[in-house]
Amino acid sequence: MEKRLHTQDAGEFPIVAEGVRNAFGTNVVHDNLDLKVKRGEVLGIVGGSGTGKSVLMNTLLGLRNAQAGTIKLFGQDRQNISEADLQAMNNRMGVLFQGGALFSSLTVRENVMVPMREHTKINVNLMRELADMKLHLSGLSPHAATLQPSDLSGGMQKRAALARALALDPELLFLDEPTAGLDPVGAAAFDQLILSLRRALGLTVVMITHDLDSLFTICDRVAVLLDKKIAIVDTLPNVMKYPHPWVEEYFHGPRARAALDTKARGAAPQKG
Repeated sequence: MEKRLHTQDAGEFPIVAEGVRNAFGTNVVHDNLDLKVKRGEVLGIVGGSGTGKSVLMNTLLGLRNAQAGTIKLFGQDRQNISEADLQAMNNRMGVLFQGGALFSSLTVRENVMVPMREHTKINVNLMRELADMKLHLSGLSPHAATLQPSDLSGGMQKRAALARALALDPELLFLDEPTAGLDPVGAAAFDQLILSLRRALGLTVVMITHDLDSLFTICDRVAVLLDKKIAIVDTLPNVMKYPHPWVEEYFHGPRARAALDTKARGAAPQKG
C-alpha cells in the first residue's frame, strides 16, 4: 500500500530491545531488559501481575518511550529515524488490543478501514474490498461486515479486531491477551487461526497471554518477565526447567498439567 522501510540489517531479529528501562515515577517496572524476537516465530510473553507485560508491548510498539535503552525494529532504532520512515515502520506492525478496542459507532467493515483511511491513499471502493478480504481471512462471514461491534459475539469481536490489525499487511503482529474471555472451544479456534495466518502471511507474532493452552499449542518460544527483566526466553520445555518459584507455580501447577495432558493426547494440532 504505502512505501515500506527497507533495511539491510534487520536479519533474523525484527525486534531487538536492549537495556530497556520503564518507570512511572519512582516505580521501576523494567530495568536493563533485553529481548530479541526471531523472524517468523510466535513468541509468548508471560509474567505475574504487575510485571509490565502490556507496558513492554506498548514500548515495543512505540506507544510509550522507555526511560533508557534502545529498541530496534527491522534493524532501525526508532529514536533515530525520520518521521516518514517512522510512519513506514509503524505501518509494518499490527496490534490486537485486549478487549478488541473496536469503534462502537462504526460498522465492522468501517473499523477495518480505519487504518487504510489514515495511512493510505487508495480509493474507498478498494478499501471496502480489502476490508472484506481481511474479515474473510479472520474467519468472519460477509454479513458480519455490515454489523455493529455490539451485534457480534465476543469471539467475533476478536476476529474483527484481528482483521483491523491486518489491514495494512503487517509483518509484525502484536496480540494482547487474544483469547481472554473466550470459552475453551473459541480460544482453541482462535489459536489455530493465528497459526494459519502466520503460515499464510509470513507473520512474526508477539503475544501476551495467560492462556496455558495457547502457550503449549502455538508458541515457538516463551519469554518470562521476572524481577523487572526477561529472565529467560526459550522453548517451553526449557522455560519450564528455569529455577524460579513463579515458574514452578505457573508451569507445574494443576492447570499447566491439564494443558500438557491435552497436548499429550494429541488434541492440539501441531504447529506449522
